[in-house]
Amino acid sequence: MIYSKAVMDHFYNPRNVGSIENADGVGEVGNAKCGDIMKMYLKIENEIITEVKFNTFGCGAAIATSSMATEMIKGKSIEEALKLTNRAVAEALDGLPSAKMHCSVLAEEAVKSAIADYYRKNGQEPPPMARLAECCCHACEQSAEN
Repeated sequence: MIYSKAVMDHFYNPRNVGSIENADGVGEVGNAKCGDIMKMYLKIENEIITEVKFNTFGCGAAIATSSMATEMIKGKSIEEALKLTNRAVAEALDGLPSAKMHCSVLAEEAVKSAIADYYRKNGQEPPPMARLAECCCHACEQSAEN
């Protein structure tokens, strides 16, 4: 498998690794078939994501997509962060092998799960955009077969 320089950079030098104590939103997603688990922590002030951290157990692509997703939403409004897509994460990393596209889906899901948690903690129903992404690349199923 050949990874882009951006993927390798985010794997070897991940940004925003760790956890946030008393986070305003926490999202954890995982895929038992491929073994990747991502946990995303958000600090939100006045509807702006002021701090974001992640912990990921998984392959290099899972770590790189988590790192890139945090960079893409840091300093953004909740509304902007909800527009994050797995394709945007993959494009920002100059592409991912098709067998690893599910990692970008998990990164999107982790962000949306943390935002949904933020809404629930504040007694609000999460907006429809906070629903979890669906993996359409079938890479997860292929990984399970191998």
